[in-house]
Amino acid sequence: MGFRFSDYDVIVIGGGHAGIEAALASARMDMQTLLITQSLDTIGRLSCNPSIGGISKGNIVREIDALGGEMGRLADATMIQYRLLNQSKGPAVQAPRIQADKYKYAQLAKQTLELEKNLHLYQDTVVDIIATNRQAGGHIHSGVIQAVLTSRGREISAKAIVLTTGTFMEGRVFIGEYEASSGRLGEPAANGLGPALGSAGFTIGRLKTGTPPRVLRQSIDFSVLEEQQGDAEMRPFSFSASAADRPAVSCYLTYTNEKTHAIIRDNIHRSPLYAGRIQGVGPRYCPSIEDKVVRFSERERHQIFLEPEGIDTEEFYVNGLSSSLPEEIQDEYMRTVPGLENAVITRPGYAVEYDYLDPTQLSPTLETKRIRGLFTAGQTNGTSGYEEAGGQGLVAGINAALYARAVRDGKTDASGAGIYEPFVLGRSEAYIGVLIDDLVTLGTKEPYRMFTARAEYRLRLRHDTADERLTEKAWKVGLQRDEAVARLTEKLAARSELTSLWKAQKVTTENAAAYSSLEKHVGKSCADALRDPHVPLEDILALNESFRSYSPGVATAAELEIRYEHYIEAQDRRIDRLKKMEGTKIPSGFDYDAVSGLSMESKTKLKQILPATLGQASRISGLRTSDIMLLMIYLR
Repeated sequence: MGFRFSDYDVIVIGGGHAGIEAALASARMDMQTLLITQSLDTIGRLSCNPSIGGISKGNIVREIDALGGEMGRLADATMIQYRLLNQSKGPAVQAPRIQADKYKYAQLAKQTLELEKNLHLYQDTVVDIIATNRQAGGHIHSGVIQAVLTSRGREISAKAIVLTTGTFMEGRVFIGEYEASSGRLGEPAANGLGPALGSAGFTIGRLKTGTPPRVLRQSIDFSVLEEQQGDAEMRPFSFSASAADRPAVSCYLTYTNEKTHAIIRDNIHRSPLYAGRIQGVGPRYCPSIEDKVVRFSERERHQIFLEPEGIDTEEFYVNGLSSSLPEEIQDEYMRTVPGLENAVITRPGYAVEYDYLDPTQLSPTLETKRIRGLFTAGQTNGTSGYEEAGGQGLVAGINAALYARAVRDGKTDASGAGIYEPFVLGRSEAYIGVLIDDLVTLGTKEPYRMFTARAEYRLRLRHDTADERLTEKAWKVGLQRDEAVARLTEKLAARSELTSLWKAQKVTTENAAAYSSLEKHVGKSCADALRDPHVPLEDILALNESFRSYSPGVATAAELEIRYEHYIEAQDRRIDRLKKMEGTKIPSGFDYDAVSGLSMESKTKLKQILPATLGQASRISGLRTSDIMLLMIYLR
């Protein structure tokens, strides 16, 4: 491509899901971008479970797609099972989840990066970040980003840097008494960067995660397992696709038992977590089998899902048996599980402990407050999950590109830092917005996982509305394409047309005779009838040939808008009140000591978090309502 190593606008460190989205976003916004990773062969690897999406996580994948990201398209091209979760519940908590062919996913991810113009891949390990005023300790902005230093001694400059190290920054793998410097089993850790960031003044912590064993297909007794098939119709994540045509496979369900638990209890002292050798906090919502047996001692059994890792591999992922016990103990208790009595383990379960940055050191753009032009995303910020990483990577990549563009165009402050209009997603706009706001405002002491319960405006954040909420925002910053906006405009017009048709047509006695669900609604409009939860959409669609001419996606979107119209209107009123607080910006360098009446504790927290808006300040843990009122009066 002819680039010199001093020519880059943005450098992305790490080739995981956050790094992929950050690098593609930057390159697609016409920034000369370099992605540095320890191994080009492990780009996009699904390190743990071979699935994408799930409750709230599926919403994030659709948001990534609506913003012009890649995860949804990669999932569509590699899915081997599709399920819409929570179909018996309301649409706000429904979400798509797929099983992915993990090897094809990684292969396609790497190829996508290789083919992207403005993007260069490079294999090396970054060991330090170079910035101006590096030693000016105690200051919030102690410097402006300049370059990275690699383990081979190469210094590569950039206007902005995105750090996405996953579990590799000072990573250590544990299996019983065995431990080694690794980010994944068999892959070296990225050593040096964690201490370097600590010496620059960042607060660094340790977290822990884990993964279960893998077993060979031919060693599993499927006759005693409960088969779990996917939905008959595979639907795409990406709004650019109308259908997903992929081979489908089944997953299988089994359970642990008292024999399993007895072996684990008898050997719990050999778990590095319980022996005190692991200091990092593990994920609360995805505990190891040791944790389950100890914390839920009253439970007689725990679910185990056997998930195929791909079409062209014999390995199965044993979801639910994550462990760091010695390999011989894993082998012993595995054989007590029905269907796995003769299982051949190809890879043992293990725990990995790694460094992360306290995310309260970040602004809502995911730029660090200490070094301008340095952005961080993914597990580096304390999250868990491919989807959470991808969403952060996309936002960090967009803002890094905007920052670098400002520096390139001479729009800088006295220190040389870029001045740009930040790309920030609000809590009422996206699950990604909820995720980032939670991180930078509240911080995290354990691997953060997204849930629908974290989103107070989840009726607006349904997975089917991600394009309506986000596509135009991405188009305005130059990431999303014209055809995506045109497709959205066409969808909204079709939905409006269908809604109008439903409002115009009345339910007749003939309709009620044909469909018993409509007996109570004779004389009402089809739209009014749909507000009754006992009236299925299929009955309404059957009343008029023109209703059936619209795509299933448009029909479902129109149905949900009508069924939840009054709830959404009430939620929108709350969103409007929120926007007034979110719109009240707190100037950079605001002097909290000058606000008479603020408690010393509140001043300390405000100085630490440095909220960008009054709304963010109101969500800081421990801040009193009276403190927010004082701030509001002072700012006005």
